Amino acid sequence: MLPVAILAGGLATRLRPITNTIPKSMIEICGEPFVHWQTKLLAEAGVKEIVYCVGYKSELIEGFLGDGSKYGVKIKYSYDGSKQLGTGGAVIKALPHLGNKFMILYGDSYLPIDYSKVEREYAESQKPALMTVYANNGKFDASNVDFSGGALRRYQKGIVSPEMTHIDYGLSCFKESIFSKYALGFPLDLAQVCTDLACQNQLAGYEVYERFYEIGSHQGILDFAEYVERNLSEL
Repeated sequence: MLPVAILAGGLATRLRPITNTIPKSMIEICGEPFVHWQTKLLAEAGVKEIVYCVGYKSELIEGFLGDGSKYGVKIKYSYDGSKQLGTGGAVIKALPHLGNKFMILYGDSYLPIDYSKVEREYAESQKPALMTVYANNGKFDASNVDFSGGALRRYQKGIVSPEMTHIDYGLSCFKESIFSKYALGFPLDLAQVCTDLACQNQLAGYEVYERFYEIGSHQGILDFAEYVERNLSEL
């Protein structure tokens, strides 16, 4: 299984005052911090290596997860440093830990899907990157992907278009070489990288049908807590 980079360095200002003293990943869900549920899911999916890209109050995440041995995975940490690098900048800084190909997962996303199948689809696409997409139709957040005929035709945040019926599901695959043209240590949004790739027809799309869960909003926290409560005996 490919290594997974988890983007968990943001300030989560939308969730204040909850995040005044803890990073978003440490929000408690049914008695455990979110990172517990996320890491447990990845371990059970077969992931062996995780790199947490961290910034704000990262010592709390590292203090809880440690080296990952209690989950049966190997965890490393990549630190933003004195300034926020953004999602893309954080990935660039983490590249020495990730190898030639890897997955990227948002730090507030819980995605109950077959990760090995995503990896196979990525290999079969023969493109340098792949984005999982979900037919959102504006339900959970603003749709930002034009995915039709089995192909990802456009990805653009902040654009309202009738063709954009899908949304970035929260898991993507990349080759390291994609990031070679971007400078180390400067802020960069991963969304811009994906937009550029889509324009160049270098971003494959893979549709998933299981809804995503996230803790990036107050409603998202409630939805995920309900999901955990319903499935606690299996999680």
